[in-house]
Amino acid sequence: MRTTTHAAQAGGEPLDVLIVGAGLSGIGAAATLRRRCPDKRFGILEARSAIGGTWDLFRYPGIRSDSDMYTLGYAFRPWTDPQAIADGPAIRAYVADTAREYGIEPHIRFGHKVTKASWSSAEALWTVTAALAGGGERVLRTRFLYLCSGYYSYDEAYRPRFEGEAAFRGRIVHPQFWPGDLDYGGKRVVVVGSGATAVTLVPAMTERAAHVTMLQRSPSYVVSRPAQDRFARRMQRWLPQGLAYAVARWRLIAESIFLYRLARGRPALVKRHLVAQAQRQAGPGVDAAVHFSPSYKPWDQRVCLVPDGDLFQVLRTGRAEIVTDHIARFTERGILLASGRELEADLVVLATGLSLKVLGGAAIEVDGSPLDPAQAMSYKGMMLGDVPNCAMTFGYTNASWTLKADLTAGYVCRLLSWMDRRGLAIAVPRRDRAVASRPFLGFTSGYVQRASRLLPKQGARKPWQVYQNYVMDLLTIRFGRIDDGVMHFGAKGCLP
Repeated sequence: MRTTTHAAQAGGEPLDVLIVGAGLSGIGAAATLRRRCPDKRFGILEARSAIGGTWDLFRYPGIRSDSDMYTLGYAFRPWTDPQAIADGPAIRAYVADTAREYGIEPHIRFGHKVTKASWSSAEALWTVTAALAGGGERVLRTRFLYLCSGYYSYDEAYRPRFEGEAAFRGRIVHPQFWPGDLDYGGKRVVVVGSGATAVTLVPAMTERAAHVTMLQRSPSYVVSRPAQDRFARRMQRWLPQGLAYAVARWRLIAESIFLYRLARGRPALVKRHLVAQAQRQAGPGVDAAVHFSPSYKPWDQRVCLVPDGDLFQVLRTGRAEIVTDHIARFTERGILLASGRELEADLVVLATGLSLKVLGGAAIEVDGSPLDPAQAMSYKGMMLGDVPNCAMTFGYTNASWTLKADLTAGYVCRLLSWMDRRGLAIAVPRRDRAVASRPFLGFTSGYVQRASRLLPKQGARKPWQVYQNYVMDLLTIRFGRIDDGVMHFGAKGCLP
C-alpha cells in the first residue's frame, strides 16, 4: 500500500481486511486481528496525519474521557495509569502505545480519506477509493471492509448562528477547532452549552481566565465521580495486573448496567437523587432545581460526568457561574439573554455539539446499487442488512464506546475464521422485511435527533435490535451462533 500522489489503479493482491480509521476503534480492531487472525493481511486508512482519532483531533482545555478508562480501555490491554478519568493526551498515548506494541503502525496509511466503496459479488471484493491529502486518489481492494471511523464529522461541527455575531468585539471559537494561538488568560469567558464538552471546559478554563460563565439553554444531569478508582487501585496492589484490570472492569460494567436500569425503571427517584447530589456539591449559591434539573428523564440523554466534582467546586468558589437562559443576540460586549441580562465576554466558546456522519461519509455501493444507510437495518448493531463482508463500529450511548468496539472486533475475527474453515468467501445478513423498524438510537440528544434521517434503523426483534447493554451483547455477539439463520454465506461469484 505505497502512498502515491496520483490516481492508482485497483490491482495486485487484495487485502483480507481493510480498516477505515486509526482512532481508538481502528487500532483496537487491528490489534484484535493481530492477536486472533495473525495470518490475515490488513491495512488501515486514516484521513488525518496521526493516530488517535477523537483523542488527537480535540485539543481544547481539559479534554478528557467522559467515562472510566477501565471500560474505555481495551479488554486485552490493561489501563495502568492511576487516573480512571483520563485526559486526552494520556488516552492518545495509550492508543499509540497499543499500535506500537502490536506492530500496527507500518500498516497505517495516513492522509487517505475514503470516499467510495463498491462491492462486487462476482469477485467477492470491495473496491475502495480514497482521496489523498496531497491530491489524487488511491484505489485498493479488500475481501472485508471494516469501518471504524466513528459517528461524527471531523471537518464540521454543529454550529448555530446567532443574531448580532458580527457586532461582537471579542472572539468566537468552537471546541472542535480550538486555535493553537488562543490566549484566554485574564479574559472573561462564556461557554455556551450544557454537555460533556461544556462541563469539561468550564473548570479547566477557570485556571487562567478572569471569570468563566457556563450558559445553557437547558440543563443536563451532572454526576461527580472520583478521578481515581480506589477499588481498582486496591485490586492492582493485591492481584496480577491482568486479573486486577478484569475485576475492576467487570465491577464498573455491572455498576453501570444496574444504575442505568434503575434510572429507566425509577426515573423520578433517580432524578431526585441526582439533583439533590448536585445541590450538595454546588453549594447554596447555586439553585440545582434550575441549573441541574432537566425536563427529560435520566438517560434520555447522556449523563455528564465530572471528576472529583471539579465543575461544582469552581461554582462553589465563585470562579465560575452557571446561567440557564436563552440567547437573544450577541452585542458588542457579549451576549444579551432573553431575560434581558447581558453577559460581558472577551471570548465565547460555542460548545454546541457534533455533526454526525454515517459510515465515514463514504458512498457505498453493492453490486452497482447505491446504499442509503437511513434505509438499512442494523444487524447486531455492527453490520447492515444486505451489505456483504462489511462491519462497522458503533459504541454504547450509556457506557464506554470501547466495550462494544471490542465485541465487534472479536466477532469479525470469529466470522472470518468460521468462513475460512468452510472455504466461504461471502457473509451477508439478509434483512427480513417483516421485522418492524425502530430508530437506531433512543436518545433525545440534539446531535442524535439532527442525524435521525441519516442513521440506519434497528429492528423490533433480535438479531436486528441494538442493545444498550454489554451483557446482552456479550451473549449475542461473543457466544451466539455465527450461522444463525439470518447470516447467509456463499462462494465467490454467488451472493447468497
